[in-house]
Amino acid sequence: MTKAFPHEPAPVGVMTDPSLFINRELSALKFHQRVFEEALDDTLPLLERVKFLSIFSSNLDEFFMIRVSGIKEQIAAGVVERSPDGMTPREQLKAIREIVLPMMEQQRYCFNHDLSPRLEHAGIFIRDYDQLSAAQQAWLRSYFDTEIFPVLTPLAFDPGHPFPHISNLSLNLAVVIHDHHHSEQFARLKVPSSLPRLVALPCDESSTVCYTWLEQIINANISMLFPGLDVVEAYYFRVIRNADMEIEEDEAADLLQTIEQGVRQRRFGSVVKLSVQSTMPARIVQLLIKNLDVEAEDVYQLNGPLDLSSLMVLTKLERPELKDPPFMPLIPPVLSTGEDIFSIIRRRDILLHHPYDSFNPVVDFLEAAARDPHVLAIKQTLYRVGSNSPIVRALLRAREHGKQVAVLVELKARFDEENNIEWARALEREGVHVVYGLVGLKTHCKIALVVRKERESVVRYLHVGTGNYNAVTAHIYTDLGLLTCRPDFGADASELFNYLTGYSRQKQYRKLWIAPISLRENLRMLIEREIEHQLSGQQGLLFFKMNALVDPEMISLLYRASQAGVEVRLLVRGLCCLRPGLPGISETICVKSIVGRFLEHSRIYYARNAGAETLYMGSADLMQRNLDRRVEVLVPIEDQSMLTLLRDEVLETMWRDTAQSRELLPSGLYYCNQPALGTPLFDSQMALLGSRGA
Repeated sequence: MTKAFPHEPAPVGVMTDPSLFINRELSALKFHQRVFEEALDDTLPLLERVKFLSIFSSNLDEFFMIRVSGIKEQIAAGVVERSPDGMTPREQLKAIREIVLPMMEQQRYCFNHDLSPRLEHAGIFIRDYDQLSAAQQAWLRSYFDTEIFPVLTPLAFDPGHPFPHISNLSLNLAVVIHDHHHSEQFARLKVPSSLPRLVALPCDESSTVCYTWLEQIINANISMLFPGLDVVEAYYFRVIRNADMEIEEDEAADLLQTIEQGVRQRRFGSVVKLSVQSTMPARIVQLLIKNLDVEAEDVYQLNGPLDLSSLMVLTKLERPELKDPPFMPLIPPVLSTGEDIFSIIRRRDILLHHPYDSFNPVVDFLEAAARDPHVLAIKQTLYRVGSNSPIVRALLRAREHGKQVAVLVELKARFDEENNIEWARALEREGVHVVYGLVGLKTHCKIALVVRKERESVVRYLHVGTGNYNAVTAHIYTDLGLLTCRPDFGADASELFNYLTGYSRQKQYRKLWIAPISLRENLRMLIEREIEHQLSGQQGLLFFKMNALVDPEMISLLYRASQAGVEVRLLVRGLCCLRPGLPGISETICVKSIVGRFLEHSRIYYARNAGAETLYMGSADLMQRNLDRRVEVLVPIEDQSMLTLLRDEVLETMWRDTAQSRELLPSGLYYCNQPALGTPLFDSQMALLGSRGA
């Protein structure tokens, strides 16, 4: 490789040397590994460790449903094109399996030999059925008769019965039966997802709780489902299917109906992973492989429970001593005076940093708009609002008060489609103008616009955020929100909504950076300007915080910045395909990832800009999908005190983290960013909680 030396940036364009890029899928697995490492951390409260183990299980399921399924589709289509790091689809699939197998074995070891004994010491028992007392087993036989048996449906597989459909994420029993002629027959029995997976049992002591696995209760009583026959074997297996919907929007006359059909079809996608009990004999494994149309490489033989995501139920236990200390998000003092929120925003911008700051002011902003007789219209984008949403209730109330309300509901928000369909219909029933997004684009921006008549003019009030309008996740995700009535911002917001709801093809915006229109070009100019400052003798600094860095052009631009001598600090929670610390390429780039109590979700883009500091925040990560295939918004922070707060209190505080921070090496591995011997660990999230007295 030819070295590019400082002050001699490489030519404009995307670098193509595969050695400069980390594989996207393997980087994602490294992130899942970092989540899993939280479950291994014995300094955390016990039920927080259980929570991370459950999250890791769910994350891995989604990785197979979306990412692995996409690679398998490429292979089926004969795609041999290499990823930016030089790997073919088949090579990626092989590398994924080599990483996932030991991760899953380590996960089960953690549960069986670390967490389970600690849970038992704390009076929380998860026992196998054969470990239970005779009295508990007798109680479970009665529970089986009354609660479980009526729900079960055994399905035979023989010449008269085709192989039954195995739905996505379902846990099943493969049952081998002998009839009176001793001929072998096969049946499949689905473990019903409508019943609790961990079944609570009567315990001898009131201070303890005891659970056993639903599938083991079924297995222990399985003969009741096959009277007159001998059940000779029964083994557990679990299926994960392709859950990524492909929608031909140009051909979809009704997008709502198309999405509904796609959600239903998810359970019929091709199988991408088959997990089986390690004791399952080869002939049963082969029967499943043949009838589920999978390869041997798609089979994962595991010890113990096949799905540990169900452990999340333990975090609902009232055991505060086993959890993180509770905290109360604060209302900023400026919003605690009882003064009308519109009057406050007219005087100054308001910056909210969740979950340290409460999400209530965002709800209050929309509630006030719904009631205020001077408000003429409310326009908002909704991506993931969750169930029982106070945001949607505020919009419905606004409609009841005669406001004009227009809402863009993104139906294509993966795994939130059903929630969004429900809310879209509820809004439409009340006369809200509901739009489902743009053809070929997913609307991911977080923006709400309130139009208010004041004296002889109309004033536009705006909320722009980095996170979803979801009151539940706002308590566990770190996100930023800006409340403002700056005229240029409001004018841009109006034109953005015209773009989203009508036929506007606006190409120029005053202040907001909007994808796919101007965001890529503006980020390119931001980086190139910092290169120019560095080459002219200024001390360049780029400080970005995001969820993912994947886009080859953005990575190439950051390499060019480093080659020019610009200091580049990157806080990348998840995927990062850039290799920091490469001689002559990325020596001035440092990448850190923080995985902690709160999910780092905010996106911030800061440039020193020769002293005229620039900072944007918003919804976009540096991925091709965000820059080219989604509607995203970044908003500038023009109030200097707010910019300083975000630079010093958020970015710099997180950069100093030594408790939850890992630093990325050129190899693609991460290491814990430990402090010097004798120096206490610094936890940035806890420091931010403490700074607000929460």
